[in-house]
Amino acid sequence: MKVAIVLNTSWNIYNFRMNLVKALQDAGHEVHTIAPHDEYSELLEKAGCIHHNVRMDSRGANPIKDSALILELFFIYKRIRPDAILHFTIKPNVYGTLAAALLNIPCYNNVCGLGTVFLKKGLVSWIAKALYKIAFLFPEKVFFQNPEDMDLFLKEKLIKGTQTDLVPGSGVDLSRFQPKPYRRNEEFTFLMISRIIKDKGMMEYIDAIRLLRNQGVRARFQLLGAKDPLHKRGIALDVVDSWIEEGLIEYLGHTDDVRPFIEKADCVVLPSYREGVPRTLLEAASSARPIVATDVAGCRQVVTHNFNGLLCRMKDAEDLAQKMKEMLHLSDFTLTNFGANGRKKVEDEFSESIVIEKYMDEIRNVGVAC
Repeated sequence: MKVAIVLNTSWNIYNFRMNLVKALQDAGHEVHTIAPHDEYSELLEKAGCIHHNVRMDSRGANPIKDSALILELFFIYKRIRPDAILHFTIKPNVYGTLAAALLNIPCYNNVCGLGTVFLKKGLVSWIAKALYKIAFLFPEKVFFQNPEDMDLFLKEKLIKGTQTDLVPGSGVDLSRFQPKPYRRNEEFTFLMISRIIKDKGMMEYIDAIRLLRNQGVRARFQLLGAKDPLHKRGIALDVVDSWIEEGLIEYLGHTDDVRPFIEKADCVVLPSYREGVPRTLLEAASSARPIVATDVAGCRQVVTHNFNGLLCRMKDAEDLAQKMKEMLHLSDFTLTNFGANGRKKVEDEFSESIVIEKYMDEIRNVGVAC
């Protein structure tokens, strides 16, 4: 069978969905990847995928402007004629589903997170929900990454309960993210891994660092992730540069392999406003590192307070600073236990193999129907 995987970037497919691609290929399926062209598009082709470029702005949230994507995806799907389409991220979920429906192609969606439009009320939010309600009449199945997102869609009547299922986020490759023995750094090191946008709690992280510095706390505060000033909730480059010049953060840039950075950290921090299930926290927990995160949907699926990390209040820099300070003062024994508990939690609940098998089951059902 032909199976299409549609995302907002080729980078995303190559870094986060290749084990799914390999599972499909091993089962004898022809895999088509559909995403905007970037330096990873060629790598997808080298991995045996048939790649198709599409114009898609992963930053904006303008439903009127983005509606042209329906037509573009329609013609790509019509040309490929896949037997099944797997949509990930917001725009493929909405516009890709509508294009697939016009061609009567079965599709399977994954709500990786609710995005900015669900965090704020307004016209754009209303339009986005209306589009979801229309688009989600058609998928064979919609996978949600946490029960709170699924419950919200059901409460808002954006989807029928018979179409829904849960997956443990994107899962984590347990063999790639191995637990590492904990050895406290001479200067306790906090690491935040995230795109530099406000919705990830970036401003709260910076404010918490200032509070801790004013209290005389000696620690290193690192930031790993891409600058994204063009994002609607992005942060200007000169602001980020000012944090670096002020000595608030060690900016580590952007990488395709976060493992060495996680291994060198004492604690991973993510004060996000809402998540599907954050991959960075799954990778940190799989690597046996304690975590400080916000007590919000997605984060609390990964972090159990005082078990494998500490939870803080959303948009509360003072509480975040307090939890980071508490973490710093925990004994090596407790931090080691937090790490071991996190690793056990991801082994039991978040293995990538669980997610892949969910998709393989659906593809097998398509094959039976055909």
